[in-house]
Amino acid sequence: MTAQPPLQAAIIPVTAFQQNCTLLWCTRTMKGAFVDPGGDLEKLKAAAAQHGVTIEKILITHGHIDHCGSAGILAEELGVPIEGPHEADRFWIARLADDGRGYGIPGRPFEPDRWLQDGDRVTVGELVLDVIHCPGHTPGHVVFHHPESRLALVGDVLFQGSIGRTDFPMGNHDDLIASITRKLWPLGGETAFVPGHGPMSSFAQERKTNPFVADQALGAQA
Repeated sequence: MTAQPPLQAAIIPVTAFQQNCTLLWCTRTMKGAFVDPGGDLEKLKAAAAQHGVTIEKILITHGHIDHCGSAGILAEELGVPIEGPHEADRFWIARLADDGRGYGIPGRPFEPDRWLQDGDRVTVGELVLDVIHCPGHTPGHVVFHHPESRLALVGDVLFQGSIGRTDFPMGNHDDLIASITRKLWPLGGETAFVPGHGPMSSFAQERKTNPFVADQALGAQA
């Protein structure tokens, strides 16, 4: 009988944007976290109950409405802290109520219990995840990486076959490409990733086939 992996995850698309909220948990303690609970809170709470997970915190990759509009509401309901993103996204979190009205999604500004920096670590149960600051889509975007599981939660930095938009305020295309090539690729091609939208992929797959950041595409630009 094979040993149970230390980390398990369930992807729960939320809001009209079908944003991938991830329910992440430690299989030894059954303590977990929601990563980017943008909305549809009843759906999220039902998923935690279904898997028998006790939520101990909320993790945020960046300050956009579909990723964290309901984070403050959920944290208050569950009595748990919020960790992330990097403080450079404070201005996005401050405008969640206005953005929510514009997009028809509940949005409430919040103050994280902990702003995250590059090189920080966050815990979920007995799991330890590395924090990687990956600006470009937003200036304060962070990625969560669990080396033992070869899994990264990359928010809107990278997608299967695409990359994050950089036309929002404080977005920067060159920063985004640098974040992907200098911070994500070194994590290893076998690393699978959960993007903010759409299906999972691996860094090796994107280095081969992604028209924006494949080695061949970037080599042609050099």
